[in-house]
Amino acid sequence: MFFSLIIPVYNRPDEVAELLQSVAELNSQQLQFEVIIVEDGSTVPCEAIVSKYQYKFPVRYFSKPNSGPGQSRNYGAERASGDYLIFLDSDCILPKDYLLAVHKALQQSPSDAFGGPDSAHPSFTPIQKAINYSMTSFFTTGGIRGGGKRLEKFHPRSFNMGFSRQVFEVTNGFSDMRFGEDIDMSLRIFENGFTACLIPAAWVYHKRRTDFKKFFKQVYNSGIARINLFYRHPNSLKIVHLLPSIFVLGSLLLLFLGLFGDAIFFMPLFVWVLAIFFDALFKSQSIVVAALAVTASAVQLFGYGIGFLEAVIKRVVLKQGEFSAFLNNFYK
Repeated sequence: MFFSLIIPVYNRPDEVAELLQSVAELNSQQLQFEVIIVEDGSTVPCEAIVSKYQYKFPVRYFSKPNSGPGQSRNYGAERASGDYLIFLDSDCILPKDYLLAVHKALQQSPSDAFGGPDSAHPSFTPIQKAINYSMTSFFTTGGIRGGGKRLEKFHPRSFNMGFSRQVFEVTNGFSDMRFGEDIDMSLRIFENGFTACLIPAAWVYHKRRTDFKKFFKQVYNSGIARINLFYRHPNSLKIVHLLPSIFVLGSLLLLFLGLFGDAIFFMPLFVWVLAIFFDALFKSQSIVVAALAVTASAVQLFGYGIGFLEAVIKRVVLKQGEFSAFLNNFYK
């Protein structure tokens, strides 16, 4: 098997350096692979950093006008040589046995597409660890982004996603969506009759966002994208996707009743805070991370829920188009 690791980049030279260093340290003596970096119209390019690794492993650098991550992944895939195309976000770090885990899993149980979970690196800041918890916890996302128990069928996500050359050729790669394009790709993989699997051992360290403001914007856009995905794939909308909006509306109702009625209405929110805190404390072994995880979880649920509700109003009620309803969010 020959693997092509394709990484779109937008103004993240320092993170690319960390990712490429982790590639250089992979246990991959018996494996064939290449790395393709696609600079997506960055104003702070990473070409100089990439050049430092050209003698350590096969790596190619391309620069193109900005078109979004999906089209940049397609650009790299069109120039890749691999039998399997592996897509990674530039803010990921690979553990030493990442490629070995992928190779072993595909040898034992061949699959057209695959993905892996993510984890927090010890060097991550407490906020990054808290955000990682909220994005992978069963209590916040139903576990659909993690490697454990989930409320929804596993769909590979582009921070750690791979598929065969045949999948790319049949599906024509990622769509022109600026957000949610990886879920759209996963759905089209299944719709075209291909198989996909989770490889628990093929996990990555994923930095995600570095502060709660950026994190809110990310999950807010994810909430919007879910309705856009619904119009492209009507059967893709599940109960788990409605839960953040229900949480938002329920929380506001409980706060109103608690402030203007009986304080007993605060109790469900208090129980939720305790559940998040102690679950995060058990997993992180850090009181600081556990406390921040409560904030991160609230930011995630409110951000996603508000984005989802706004998209329902604009797309479903007002009948605005995908590319016009949120022009300033995705397409400016």
